[in-house]
Order: sequence, then C-alpha cells, then structure tokens
Amino acid sequence: MTIIDPSQVPSRKGSNYPDRFKPVVAGREKKRLGEAAGLKNFGVNLTTLSPKSHSALRHWHTKQDEFIYVLSGELTLITDAGESILQTGQAAGFPAGEADGHCLYNHTDEVATYLEIGDRTPHDSATYPDDDLIAIALDQGWQFTHKDGTPY
Repeated sequence: MTIIDPSQVPSRKGSNYPDRFKPVVAGREKKRLGEAAGLKNFGVNLTTLSPKSHSALRHWHTKQDEFIYVLSGELTLITDAGESILQTGQAAGFPAGEADGHCLYNHTDEVATYLEIGDRTPHDSATYPDDDLIAIALDQGWQFTHKDGTPY
C-alpha cells in the first residue's frame, strides 16, 4: 500500500493543447495522485481550478470513461444540454462513446478542487465540438489535429 501526501506530489499547470487553446486552461493545476501511487490502468488527478478558469475545452472520449467528484467550491458543468451547478460532495460521470461534450468552469471568485478519474483504454480519441480540434491517443502521448486531420 502506498500512502500519498498530496502536498508532496508535484503540480502540473497548463495543458498539452496546441498553443491557441492553452489560455482556456491556464488556471488549472493538477496533481497526479494515481501516478504517485504507481497506478497503470487509470488515472486520478487532484485538480484545482482558479476562479474564472475552465477544466478543459468541451470534449468527449470514444474509449475512455471519466468521472469527477467535487471536493471544495462550486463548479459549472457545461454539456450539450447547457449548464448545471456542481457543489462540494457532488459528482458526474462521462461514459466513453457518448457524444456529449463536457467541461467544468469555475464561475466563482473562490478556488475549487475536484478529483478527476479516468481510465487509460488504448486507441482513444477525443472530439471537441466547439473547436476545430481532435485528440488522438498514441503510445507517446496525445496528438492534436484539426477536424480535417491536418496536424497542429
């Protein structure tokens, strides 16, 4: 058993998105707790979202499931259906293959934190319905292309 002190896990800010999309998530900071525990089949991130920041561009995955659990603060979940408020202690799940783009936004003036859990099913891709962006999971990481397949 590995006991993890999140304060000792390095933080990762920003994103591996193409440069033009990076400002959207500039206020997001992740601590890879699952990686710190040596997990290989799924990831667990302790994510901090600054006020007026997004968790990601609105997206959905073809193969990988995602789940979030709000630890503190209030977040707005944005999906095809519109906006819903998630408060401390609430959760949401995003099954693979459901073409309903989602992201979180911190509309408040307070920092919010949540756990982000996702599997690592190979051959995944993500579609970003509001942006000219597709992500394809390769062995060496995510490759980003325009919707017509042209690489960024």
